[in-house]
This record gives sequence, structure tokens and C-alpha cells, in this order.
Amino acid sequence: MKLSINKSRSLWWVISSAVILAGIAAMVISWQNPNIKAPLRPSLDFVGGTRLLLERDCNKPGNCDQPIDINVVRDVAKDKGLGDSSIQIVADRETKAENGILIRTKTLDLKQRTQLQTALSEKIGAFDETKNQIDTVGPSLGRELFTSGIIALIVSFVGIILYLTVRFQLDYAVFAIVALFHDVLITAGIFSIFGLTLGTEVDSLFIVALLTITGFSVNDTVVIYDRIRETLKINPNRPIAEIVDDAVNQTLGRSINTTLTTMLPLLAILFFGGETLKNFALALLIGFIAGAYSSIFIASTLLTLWRERTGKSSAGASPEMLDTSAGSQDT
Repeated sequence: MKLSINKSRSLWWVISSAVILAGIAAMVISWQNPNIKAPLRPSLDFVGGTRLLLERDCNKPGNCDQPIDINVVRDVAKDKGLGDSSIQIVADRETKAENGILIRTKTLDLKQRTQLQTALSEKIGAFDETKNQIDTVGPSLGRELFTSGIIALIVSFVGIILYLTVRFQLDYAVFAIVALFHDVLITAGIFSIFGLTLGTEVDSLFIVALLTITGFSVNDTVVIYDRIRETLKINPNRPIAEIVDDAVNQTLGRSINTTLTTMLPLLAILFFGGETLKNFALALLIGFIAGAYSSIFIASTLLTLWRERTGKSSAGASPEMLDTSAGSQDT
């Protein structure tokens, strides 16, 4: 079965636009949310502060009989002057029962942390000291991580543009970058939605995930573009839509197989890995799916539209190169 992607290219663009717009809307709402104040819910890696993950000790009789009332936790935090803290009920890593609380708040010293923990244990039950996690990050380190991550993304985009311009042609590079922005926006937008609905946070590993996604996506795009370029050298007068459709179909199996095999270990990390790696694996899963989609349905169809509008039908090779190619075939 041959896939004719250019016949339904408006549909692919509408699907992508709808997902991106939903993500942008979530980012705007998240920015206006007084508890977030950012397009994505930031972790302590970026904003600094103290993160407390406290889990009740269910080995003590009656300690976990009653569910944790989040309003009680908020009242305790408010009494300690921490009313603007982000508070979530979380599941125990072993039993999966909701016997833990996650509190993100301003930087607390040892005395303040101890007072807060003592007050909470009096209201909701004693905590298991072996499972409790307390992290503190300074705001200057958070800003440095964020700045370094953005610079790394910009440098990677510039490098990709230069590489594709030299290897192919400027319009190839432009549409490949459009596809990369598509993948980054979809990943960030979905995480923004998760941040509003599920309290999902982004940390420094999220930047690493975005960089990995750009590399994966552009690799898939280059494979398709390379097939388009080679076909154009051989048949420069053939309609560009047919050439692109053939290139996509010839590389479709490779794209699907590469994406699926890459997703298998990520699914294992997501369901069986540690807490710190789950959001990283989730970001990669979303980004890899978006990358495979954009390489096939966005970058390729945009190149087709551009070549049809401009009347270009060559791959950017000079007439001498085309003559040489034709001559080599004749021999």
C-alpha cells in the first residue's frame, strides 16, 4: 500500500496546528497561574528552593488508615508561612498507595524543615525517615541551568541549519528547522498541559530530552531528504509531489522500525525506572513520536508546497552535476 502524503497534507497540518495551539494555550494559562508563573511548571532545578518528599510509615499500626487530606497539609504549610507552596499527594514507591506528600517551597533551613515535618506528622501521621527525600537548589544555579540549556538548543539549531544548507540546499534546511520547532513545541506544549492537570514538572533533564529529540528528528528528516535529492538528480522533470511520496514510502519502514525500537527501552524506563527518569523518558517518547510524524508529514509536504509554488524541480545540483550523473548511467 502506497502512502500519498501530499494529497492529505492539509489534514496533517491541521492536526499539528491543533496540538501546538492547545500547548500554547496551556503555556499561557500556566504563565498566568500564580503557583507556576512560567510556560511550563519548573522544578527546583530552575527556580531554586526546597523540595520535600515525605512518605508515611505504614509499618506503624493505624498510621496509614486514613487517606491524606491535602487541605490539612495546606493549612499546616500556611501556619508556617508557606501558603504559596506547591503541594501534591503522591503514591508510595513500593505499595503505590497515596501515602506521601510532595512540597515545593521557598528555600528552608534545617530548623524550618524540621518544624514543618514535625507539624505535618502530628496531623497526618509519622513519616518513614528512610524514604523521605529533601533537596535544596539555589536560584542562581537554576538560572544558570536554564540559560545553558537554551544556549545549547540555539547552537544545535544553527549547526543543523548550516549542515543541511551545505549538504542539501537552504529550503531543505528551513523546513527541517520548521519540523524541529514543531517537535519542540509539541513536547513542551504537552508537558505544559500535564503541568496544569497532573502537576508534572520539567527539570534539567527536560532540556537534555529536547536536544536528543532534535537529533533524532533531523536524522529521520535527512534520510527522507537524501532520497528526494537523489531521485531529483535522476528525474529532474518528474512532479515533486510524486518524488516526495515515493521517498517517504521508500523510507517509511525504516522510520517506523527505528521509532518503535527506540521507544521500547523508553517505555521500560517510564514504567519501571526511577522517579527522576520517568519525566525524561516521557519527554523522549512524545518527542520521538512527534519527530517521526514531522519528518514524514510536515518537513516533506512543506518542501513539496514550496517547490510547487516556486517552480523548482532540482535538488540544488548544478547542470554539470546532473550531466555527470546522466553520463555515468549511460556508461
